[in-house]
Amino acid sequence: MSATGIGAPVRRKEDFRFITGKGNYTDDINRPGQAHAFFLRSPHAHATIKAIDTKAAAKMPGVVAIFTGEDIAADKVGGLICGWMIHNKDGSPMAAGAHPALAQGKVRYVGDHVAVVIADTLAQARDAAEKITVSYDVLPAVVDMNAALKKGTVQIHEAAPGNRVYDWHLGDKAAADAAFKTAKHVVKLDLANNRLIPNAMEPRAAVGEYDAGNDALTLHTTSQNPHVARLVLSAFIGLAPEHKLRVIAPDVGGGFGSKIFIYAEETVCVWAARKVNRPVKWTADRTEAFLADAHGRDHLTHAEMAIDEAGKITGLRVSTKANLGAYLSTFSSSVPTYLYAPLLSGQYDIPAIYCEVEGVYTTTAPVDAYRGAGRPEATFVIERLMEVAARQLGQDPAAFRKKNFVRKFPHQTPVIMCYDAGDYNASLTKAMALADVKGLAKRKRESARNGKLRGLGYSAYIEACGIAPSQAVGSLGAGVGLWESAEVRVNPIGTVEILTGSHSHGQGHETTFAQLVSDRLGIPIDNVSVVHGDTDKVQFGMGTYGSRSGAVGMTAIAKALDKIEAKAKKVAAYVLEASEGDIDFKNGHFSVKGTDKTIDFGSVALQAYIAHKFTGAQLEPGLKEGAFYDPTNFTFPAGVHICEVEIDPDTGVTRVDRWTAVDPGKGILMSRWPPWGPGRH
Repeated sequence: MSATGIGAPVRRKEDFRFITGKGNYTDDINRPGQAHAFFLRSPHAHATIKAIDTKAAAKMPGVVAIFTGEDIAADKVGGLICGWMIHNKDGSPMAAGAHPALAQGKVRYVGDHVAVVIADTLAQARDAAEKITVSYDVLPAVVDMNAALKKGTVQIHEAAPGNRVYDWHLGDKAAADAAFKTAKHVVKLDLANNRLIPNAMEPRAAVGEYDAGNDALTLHTTSQNPHVARLVLSAFIGLAPEHKLRVIAPDVGGGFGSKIFIYAEETVCVWAARKVNRPVKWTADRTEAFLADAHGRDHLTHAEMAIDEAGKITGLRVSTKANLGAYLSTFSSSVPTYLYAPLLSGQYDIPAIYCEVEGVYTTTAPVDAYRGAGRPEATFVIERLMEVAARQLGQDPAAFRKKNFVRKFPHQTPVIMCYDAGDYNASLTKAMALADVKGLAKRKRESARNGKLRGLGYSAYIEACGIAPSQAVGSLGAGVGLWESAEVRVNPIGTVEILTGSHSHGQGHETTFAQLVSDRLGIPIDNVSVVHGDTDKVQFGMGTYGSRSGAVGMTAIAKALDKIEAKAKKVAAYVLEASEGDIDFKNGHFSVKGTDKTIDFGSVALQAYIAHKFTGAQLEPGLKEGAFYDPTNFTFPAGVHICEVEIDPDTGVTRVDRWTAVDPGKGILMSRWPPWGPGRH
């Protein structure tokens, strides 16, 4: 292993610029002659727009232009898209209402984009926006999903009768129903998984720029996948052909899913830059972020579990209503369906599962992927059922889980997924030992003497990560493949540039990816640079989300390194005057088997470019290789959390006394949390 390779303790390469204030975030980017955008947003959850009067605002100091939905429609700019098709139970496609970047005739949630003011300064744009007069015909707001689906409720989109986006299902209904008919015990549960609002350290931002000489557009943006942003903005929204549109995602301060999507603001900034022939900049404030960033979760679920006499689960039925908000965001349709239902088996061997999901339009902010996207919602359902079932049956919750864990692998669930490996029993056993579950009774007595209540709860989770196989997601309705690309460029002096389609927004890719290269090529980590986030530098990539950077992004790099090593061996063979099959490569040195002839990696790189030793056209000069990697399956990390709390029944104050987490893929993540106060170790 290289001294700076995988597993070696090294300083993170990217941290120097972050901790010294030298990062390059979108809001740090200022272009010559730039103007600033301010969006006028709807104060109403639901209303028709009768008229917009911009005359007074246009006369305000510094105003460059004011645009409304009529202007963007006149330029034939397409609306924002949902990139994952979901079909109803009868096979018909989902109902997707139009999603214009600036509202056209109607607003559908508080914060909807009504107009944009472009001015010399942000303050001038904000002041001018206050002078815009909008005449609204206010309609009833529909924020409750059950109310939205009731007959006679006001229509949010004409394209979606009854405010239903889709009525989808997965699994074998007949098999699940049969399991319930013969069940000894049936456990029922109603759950609300509340709406969440993302709040990354860096708010969303965009700078649009137009190069009139080349008729080309550039967008600097806070994005987790700049290539997909370019694809959507060019192919579907129609702002420019791909080769005339550059998207740059520089340093990004946290994504968590909310920066995967294509939003109205980025679209408008790029479009407006061409209209005014000036760069246009927008940075969200926290109020805007709460209103307009895609929210997460928001499910209402009824779940039932069938259990036989021996305490084994025989069936599961789940019915979920998923609030998708006022518009379909980029991947929103897939989150409560294919990212949710296929994980309802959890870590358990459940023979029959049937899930049905209603996607619902409401007059609320759009909902999309956020922190796990569907998989945490599934874990919440199955783990709450497991806990309630154990208590109703009078069984120990850990023992009930162990009885129902999957034991043999690979394991094909009844809802698509095939788990490749795991030892769920070992994880739970380890977690229980670390959490000292055996000592709980004593701690409960101690709490009782102080007038407190004490208890613990389990969560045995499973994830579907490394998102994932193009063939699989394509068959499920995804509009793109989810492979990843990489290019390895070896310079003549042996330094290496890695171009990756993954994108870093806090995960440390510049260090981790460089460690992989250091390990494989036997070179110092400082000789490796990682390039990402620029569609003019990296040919194409699918970005970072769904825990795919290591499993998919790094594997693409590894495959490109395989090609680099193979080519370098050919070069070394020429230089060392040996047969290619006699060349060994280890710890950064090439050697001829059975001899003392060696040459280091840097020297081979130089010889690859000098090329004096190559004869004829048998070997091309240079040392640069690329690779695409498309996985054959998801990865299925799984683990156990045990949380123990103490509650003051008089005040309701709850103290987390210890939190134990075991992840077999990473070892023990955390034991006995918090690390202060009583019980610290």
